This record gives sequence, C-alpha cells and structure tokens, in this order.
Amino acid sequence: MYPENWTRVTEFVLMGFPGSWTLQLMLFLGLLVTYMVTILGNLLIIVLSWLDHRLHTQMYFFLRNLSLLELVLVSVVVPKILVSIFTRDYSISFAGCIMQSYLYFLLGTTDFFLLAVMSLDRYLAICRPLHYETLMNRPICVRLVIASWIAGFLWVLCPTILMVNLPFCGPNVIDHFFCDSWPLIQLSCGDTQLLEFVAFILSTAVLLSSLTLTSVSYACILATVLRTPTATERRKAFSTCASHLTMVVIVYGSSIFLYIRTSEAQSMLLNKGVSVLGCIITPLLNPFIFSLRNDKVKQALMDALGWHRNMDARKL
Repeated sequence: MYPENWTRVTEFVLMGFPGSWTLQLMLFLGLLVTYMVTILGNLLIIVLSWLDHRLHTQMYFFLRNLSLLELVLVSVVVPKILVSIFTRDYSISFAGCIMQSYLYFLLGTTDFFLLAVMSLDRYLAICRPLHYETLMNRPICVRLVIASWIAGFLWVLCPTILMVNLPFCGPNVIDHFFCDSWPLIQLSCGDTQLLEFVAFILSTAVLLSSLTLTSVSYACILATVLRTPTATERRKAFSTCASHLTMVVIVYGSSIFLYIRTSEAQSMLLNKGVSVLGCIITPLLNPFIFSLRNDKVKQALMDALGWHRNMDARKL
C-alpha cells in the first residue's frame, strides 16, 4: 500500500478482557474495589508521612514519592478500563492512546530510577551510617527524586515521537486492556524497525543500569549486615530491606519478562496477566509491602485515628 493511499486511524479499540456480561460485571466490581483500596492506601501513606514528624526521614520521603507515582500509574490505566466496561465502549482516540502509552512508560521508567535511588539510600544508611545525614540530606533527596522524574520523561520521549510519526491505516483493534507499546506497534502499516530497535536499547539500558545499582547496593548491604555482631541488629537491617527487595523483584521481574523477551515468543494472554501484576497489583501492594507493615507507620496511623487515646481512656 503506497503512502499516498494510507487512511490514518483516528481511534483504536481495546479488546480488554473478553467474556460474558456476568464475567465483565465481576471484573468491573473487582477492579473498582482494587482501585479504591489502591488510592486510599497510597494516599494514606502520603498523608501520614507528610503530617507525622516521626516519618520526616529520608526513607519515608522516598516512600511518599513512590506512593504518589504508584497512585498516578494505576490512575492512568484502571479508570479507562472501568469506563469501557460500564459503557461497553472500548474505543480510545489516537491522541488518548498515545498519551496513555507515554504516561505509562514515563511512570514505569521513573519507578525504576526511584527504586534504584531507594536502594542507594538503604546502602548509605546501613553501610555509611556516620556520613548518612551528610550524604543523603534533604536537598540531595529532592534532587534525586526530581532527577528520576526528568530521566523518565526524557527516556520515553524519543520512542513516543517515533510512535506518533508511524502510519496506522487499519486494523485498529489492540489486543490489550491499555495502549501498550508492542501491540500498538503491531498495528502500524509502516516500517517499525527503528522504533523497535530504539525501544529495545532504551528499555534494556534503563533496566540494566538501575538493576545494577540496586544489586551492588544490596551486595554491599549484605556484606555489612553479615559482619554485624548481634542477631538483633541483623534482623532489623534485613527487615528494613526486605520490603524494598520484594518490590524490586515484582517490578523488575514483570518488566524483564514483558520488554526484554523477543516478541515472537510472547503470548498476549500471558502478557496481559503480567501487565495486571505490574500496573494494577503492584500499586495495590505498595502500601502493604513498604509501609503498613512498618511499626512507625502503624504507630502514626493509630495516633491519627486516636486509638491510643481511646485505649488510655479505657485503662483509666
């Protein structure tokens, strides 16, 4: 088909999760509850770490920013799914699809950099405790968070520009529940080799660079903890790092599966499942994995709800 005969696609149709109306209703209710719990949980962490002076530390500053990121990430994907199921209209405009794809990968890339920064923070806190306040003071923390967002913005900009300039002349059905890059590229009727190459190089670079920093940080942490004389201190250090490592495994594992494997071997159904883990389940688990299991956060939450005052009043 010659370029002059191309008819540009103005909207796409997201297949989502096909099934009966009963299945769609159950999916709608499940996603609605999950979305509400995710929003409330991450908002709770943001508000508590902002208001309670005991949580005004570097670690909770990074956790607050991570909760904000996860809150925005889930809001980029889930509301559109809910609206589509409720109205039975699965269409999305070309501009809306590109914007959703860009925001999703911007937030995902920023997530990698922020997790790497958090691993560096834990390394300095455990391995360089005497210099920690100097090396990781408030201005440096703010700069690291801003740098993570700027890096995510710039990292995804080039592939998005290449994507916008691709011709889409039909079909326009995306076999996914959001505008993921790979099924979107498959619909293009132009040459996508440059975009695929650039996307592969950039995704590999961001994954390997951030994962390397995280791995080196935790290797040093492990070596330091094993030299700690008392078992109590070792347990405390491992407990501090366990939550972050859990999130690292989920985020990096799902991303490596989706965007580093060769496209020919991919199963779209399996990809949808892994995508659900990355952009819906991970934001849901974030408050529980990182903060709500933490004694300081529990104490701050009970004080905010007035439970301690009520318990003291009962004792009197």
